[in-house]
Amino acid sequence: MDAVVEKKKPVAVLRWLPYWAVFQYDVGQTLRSWVYRVWVLAVLLGVGGFLLRGFFLTQEAGYFQQASTLFSNVLQGAVLGSLAFVVVLSGGCISSERGTLADSVLSRGISRYQYFLGKWHARLATVLGTYLVLSLLALAGSLALVHEDVTLDGGLVALAVVGVLLAAVTTIGVAVSAVSNNTLLGVAGLWVALYGSGFALSLNWVRKVLPNSPAVVFNRLPNILCGYYNFDDLGPLLAWSGAVSLAAALAGMICFSRRDV
Repeated sequence: MDAVVEKKKPVAVLRWLPYWAVFQYDVGQTLRSWVYRVWVLAVLLGVGGFLLRGFFLTQEAGYFQQASTLFSNVLQGAVLGSLAFVVVLSGGCISSERGTLADSVLSRGISRYQYFLGKWHARLATVLGTYLVLSLLALAGSLALVHEDVTLDGGLVALAVVGVLLAAVTTIGVAVSAVSNNTLLGVAGLWVALYGSGFALSLNWVRKVLPNSPAVVFNRLPNILCGYYNFDDLGPLLAWSGAVSLAAALAGMICFSRRDV
């Protein structure tokens, strides 16, 4: 009697499973890190203190402040303070694992492209998700304590503009981390470049040359929150931020795929 040969079903190959594994692991690792927790705590304390200050000024001194002005000040302060933590979170995501990177990438079924994309997207999701939650809490507090003059579309546009800038900073940090051998030097270099460029963009003659620079847009946040914005002015900033993010990610991924780990 002939043996019956069972037909085996073809095994489904999930090509993006390694990417998803890196993404999930990195998100969990970031949420458990002390840098992330200190960042969230510092922002909550700073925003809470600023909102309480505005509330007491309104109650005791009779100083009425519009929600757009208060929230724009809170948002600018929170973002400027968050940049240092974002640089640390993104600038060390790959370089800090240099010792175990060979075992993680070269000895397992994952390509360097998937590893880089998993790290990049995980840090973007963590930073932007945290920024969105904290910003919405700050906006709700501003509206509850002072006069309401913030429109829905203006608030969404303002959050989107700042979010795009944070995404660019995060992407550049991940790219630098992919090509840097020393985490400390990479983070220090990013700090100097970031705050140095921010200082340069805040100069008056630079604002005249670049009327749509991040510094100028930050000063326009109260008007944007009230709904007074023009996409012809914001479009170039958003386009340049997106282009810088994509260029930095592409350069970092190509360099990471060709260098020794």
